[in-house]
Amino acid sequence: MNAKEALSLALRSLRANKLRSILTMIGIIIGVTAVVVLVGLGNGMKSGFSKAFGELATAVFVNKSQGAVPGAVPAKDLKDSDVVALRKLPSIRSATPLLQGSTVFQRGTGIQFRGQITGSTTEFLGVNNRELILGSMFTEDDEKVRRKVVLLGPNVVTKLYNGDAGAALGSNIRIAKTTFSVIGVLKSDGHFDDIGLMPLSTARAYLLGGDDTVTSIAAKATSVDQVPAAVDDITRLLSDRHHIDEVAKRDFTVTALQEQLDKINQFMSFLSLFIVAIAAISLVVGGIGVANIMLVSVTERTREIGIRKAIGAPRRAIMKQFLLESTVLAGIGGVVGALLGVTITLVAGRTLPEMIPNFGAPTVSVAAIAIAMGVSLGIGVVAGGYPALRASRMRPIEALRYQ
Repeated sequence: MNAKEALSLALRSLRANKLRSILTMIGIIIGVTAVVVLVGLGNGMKSGFSKAFGELATAVFVNKSQGAVPGAVPAKDLKDSDVVALRKLPSIRSATPLLQGSTVFQRGTGIQFRGQITGSTTEFLGVNNRELILGSMFTEDDEKVRRKVVLLGPNVVTKLYNGDAGAALGSNIRIAKTTFSVIGVLKSDGHFDDIGLMPLSTARAYLLGGDDTVTSIAAKATSVDQVPAAVDDITRLLSDRHHIDEVAKRDFTVTALQEQLDKINQFMSFLSLFIVAIAAISLVVGGIGVANIMLVSVTERTREIGIRKAIGAPRRAIMKQFLLESTVLAGIGGVVGALLGVTITLVAGRTLPEMIPNFGAPTVSVAAIAIAMGVSLGIGVVAGGYPALRASRMRPIEALRYQ
């Protein structure tokens, strides 16, 4: 019997038991669909994360700290001149000073909220990957003339304006003893949500004082690949400027967010693999279903097997027929599951980003489809192997006597 005849017999047998064949394929269909969809969702999750936080991969933060050696000299302040020096480094694209302090925001005569004042430059949003819900960023002209303008974080707006960003925009609030005009509302990022952002010169003149000191410096490397070089350059430069010759005596810390982001990406990759592994269990369950049905089929067709062997059918032909039946079952289930998975992923790619703004659009993974299809066909071969071997080993006389 050639392959074409064996395939024809296999399809005829599956058509004779349509309902049973369909129910058997459902396990394979669900498994392949789950793998394709979950890989697509994982890709969307990672792309959404990269889109939301990718810019932070080049961020490097410098903070004042005390040396680790007992009896070390007091830490020197970070100054505007340090910021200017950092901007001249070839590995640094930009450097922005941050001057921070705690204060009370007040609207009218009674509504108050304790938060944080942050004075910075017009580069603050870009360096810290922040966006505005409403309004606009202050300008260099605002900074030069120390204009009393402020952008509010979402927590401040929630407390003072019941979350109404429109009501906040253009209104006046008191910070400490000075009245400021609200020119913008910041989008939440879970970090700088309690702040009032204003020009550095304004913060110094009306709230925090100081001539040229800053709390910290936010810098950006020229590229992700240049982050290690930027960290080394900043460390070397500030060590020279602060006259530090021992690592333990450094009065500043340099932190790159790239390492944290890489760890998060690695965790998300592991999470995606774990979820896909769970989905793949349904493929195994589907394979068990195929094996079970093929064993039932062999038992039901014992007399047919006996007749075929009695008229000269070789063991290989019997084995080929049952292997083809199980492979066709798994193959059709794999194709249907792949098509269903692609359809669901494409639909999710259009709807999820609108429903969940920070979730990236799921994408179809050709590799996931190929692997899922390959596994489903492999399951068909493995699941049909024992039943096919059992059928091929039947003795004709015993098979013909089977009732």
